Amino acid sequence: MYRQGPRKMIIPMKGIEIIFLAVGGVGGVFLRYSMTKSQLLFGTLPANVLIVNIVGSFILGSFAILSQQWNLDQKYALLVAMGFCGGLTTMSSFALESANLIDTKQYSLVAINVIANVGLSLGAIFGGRALTSVIIGGLR
Repeated sequence: MYRQGPRKMIIPMKGIEIIFLAVGGVGGVFLRYSMTKSQLLFGTLPANVLIVNIVGSFILGSFAILSQQWNLDQKYALLVAMGFCGGLTTMSSFALESANLIDTKQYSLVAINVIANVGLSLGAIFGGRALTSVIIGGLR
């Protein structure tokens, strides 16, 4: 495994970094599985993937502020951002759900699904960052 260094140099990952990435990934995948094993629908729009994408984006937004404020080591980004949030959120499932809606000619639901996943995930990033900034600001 490799990671990019400061000048886009490729640096081999250390064993501890691989462990942090793997532990975060397993945690995220387990939570995603738990949250998506029973189909949740809003009308005929599948909502499980939307929910995990929003939750993962909120966590990532919050972590971005915490990481910056606390000057966290890069291995914690591997654990939380790439591992946990990467394992929790799912672009491929979102794309598959959208493709399935296209296959069944439910074009309005495709539009809602795309706008909801992208828009609400972006909103969750900003919301996580904002809420964490307020909380950290209140702790000073």
